[in-house]
Amino acid sequence: MTSSYIDLRSDTITKPDAEMRKAMADAEVGDDVLDHDPTMAALEEEVAHTLGFPAALWVPSGSMGNLIALMLHLRRGDQFLAPEHSHVLGSELGTAAWLAQGMPMALPHDGGPGRPSPETVVKAAGSPGPYFTLNTTLLCLENTHNFAGGAVMNPTEWTKLVDAARSRGLKIHLDGARLWNAAAALDVSPTELTSGADTVQVCLSKGLGAPVGSILAASPELITEARRIRKMLGGGVRQGGVLAAAGIVALRSQARLSDDHDNAQRLASGLRERGWAVDEPATNIVLAATADPSATVAQLAAVDVGAVTVAGKVRFVTHRDVSTADIDEVLSRLAARATPSAVEPPVRQGE
Repeated sequence: MTSSYIDLRSDTITKPDAEMRKAMADAEVGDDVLDHDPTMAALEEEVAHTLGFPAALWVPSGSMGNLIALMLHLRRGDQFLAPEHSHVLGSELGTAAWLAQGMPMALPHDGGPGRPSPETVVKAAGSPGPYFTLNTTLLCLENTHNFAGGAVMNPTEWTKLVDAARSRGLKIHLDGARLWNAAAALDVSPTELTSGADTVQVCLSKGLGAPVGSILAASPELITEARRIRKMLGGGVRQGGVLAAAGIVALRSQARLSDDHDNAQRLASGLRERGWAVDEPATNIVLAATADPSATVAQLAAVDVGAVTVAGKVRFVTHRDVSTADIDEVLSRLAARATPSAVEPPVRQGE
């Protein structure tokens, strides 16, 4: 075993830095359920403005943010559309069907990595029919798309999908857990990637490095109802400003996301040089195809490198707690090991 563990399993494993911890300790707080905690309110206002929405709501997790959005948009038995391997389809324990009571329909990535084509959206949405016709009412999109390797949807592609959904009367929810990465990769404002959506969820606890929290942005009317649903789900917090303060600090770190993207490129290039079959990363996620991803992850763990399996591949995620020197060390540890088979395995869902 090596002397230090380099954790590339996810960008969720980052720990709050000294600035965040001080901000949390010094935060002005109040009872957010009764009076709206002032620091929480400040965070929500800042994120709403950044995303181009009039209102926003802090939630403990991205999964809760997505669930609340689905509960806002779906009636019992409504069908919703989402790209194959979207987080709302396979990584949220079925809450879209269990609690939001919607019926999911997975769409192929025929418009590019992580997204359907506008034509596929129109066809899947269908047309109004008699009373016994299944109602399709919502399109969920994901930017970046996690299991497609952090794939980015640019403003033009986003707008075409929004227009396609609107042409069939669909509402639109954007799972923007890593929207900050998409904006950094494209060098555009986040508002260019959210325009036309009814609801948007963004995470503070991934690339931005906060210890906990996501934000749901929408109209004031939807956020009023979302606050009620959050309380129903157990997400109402009391002195939440302690957590929100870390989120406010995290928002200042958007500019450094390009460092994570550079490290992902460095890792991918080094793996290819060593014979790995690696997709070109668009952001901070690197996917490698091996004959047995689970076995490869175990081999990586043997040299103290953390990775996971997703969609039948090995996933590495760069983040602020991993330096360029750490990436070079990973590649050094792998240099003496046998190259994994580049045979493409059947697609399967992973953690």
